Amino acid sequence: MIERVKTKKIWVGGVAVGGDAPISVQSMTHSKSCDVDSTVEQINRLHFAGCDIVRVAVPAMEDAKALAQIKERVSLPLVADIHFDYKLALEAAKVADCIRINPGNINNKQKMAQIVKACQERSLPIRIGINSGSLEKQFEDRYGATAKGMVASAKYNIAYLEDLGFSDIKISMKASDVERTVEAYRLLRPQNNYPFHLGVTEAGTLFHASIKSSIALGSLLLDGIGDTLRVSITGELEEEISVGRAILKDSGAIKDGVNIISCPTCGRIEADLVTAVGQIEKRVAHIKTPLNISVMGCVVNAIGEAKHADVAIAYGKESGLVMVEGEVVARLNEDELVERFIAEVEKMAKSKEVGERDG
Repeated sequence: MIERVKTKKIWVGGVAVGGDAPISVQSMTHSKSCDVDSTVEQINRLHFAGCDIVRVAVPAMEDAKALAQIKERVSLPLVADIHFDYKLALEAAKVADCIRINPGNINNKQKMAQIVKACQERSLPIRIGINSGSLEKQFEDRYGATAKGMVASAKYNIAYLEDLGFSDIKISMKASDVERTVEAYRLLRPQNNYPFHLGVTEAGTLFHASIKSSIALGSLLLDGIGDTLRVSITGELEEEISVGRAILKDSGAIKDGVNIISCPTCGRIEADLVTAVGQIEKRVAHIKTPLNISVMGCVVNAIGEAKHADVAIAYGKESGLVMVEGEVVARLNEDELVERFIAEVEKMAKSKEVGERDG
């Protein structure tokens, strides 16, 4: 398990962020928040997809006032996304669980002081959202839209909130490319202990966003950096959650669900491996118990990989083996292997669940 940088724990509604809390996965609705029914429908979709915290856009006062109705109908903590108009933050703070501000487009100390006061009254955290594309003029003029400029902006705004006696802060440092994003988070991390919200902004479609986010967020997570994250995708809401959770699992940041080890396609494969892995992936998606399962298509890699997996298929010519913890439990025809394999995976998951409860 990765050793995370120790950060301050804050609370976004009932979800802890930072400290020893699990790394949470976030997303954002794309409806007009004043369209309460559509926004609630999207939040509920995200809830069932495994989202922990949801952000909603608040570009106008009618959106801010709609938050109370939304809040009554959902269970996920709400982060109100505020730009330009501080009065929207004051209204949103009446019901939201967190206020996200972009200092680059408010940038007024008196207005910020009022936002801080409203959040202090309800013990709400503030997320300082630094974006490379909207830095305050003084930092862009000096540094350009660079990681150093982002860090300078973050430090300035952190100090300002601290001067007002406010410390329930989380910070995001987003650029639209991997290099600046990673550099900004790495530069700022040793300089405070506030929790970090990770993300690459404007990352693009599912394909491009998945790659950019996997590189950037995976690199930071391997450094022990990150307390909550969002994968920003131009696409379906649920995709952000599935990619985010996959990044957490495959980086080793969490131990959750099934890890499938399967061969790349090559000329040695002696079975319809693509179809088999596709079926298995769908049928084990509901399992939350950490398991390593192996589906190997030829004898070159099969036995070695299978010995190290909890449950494995080792395909041969028109037949194969099912193995559990390195031991052969069945030798079957090819068309019988998947069903026996799934049965052994289910059995192993239940056994481990019982062991965890009793242990």
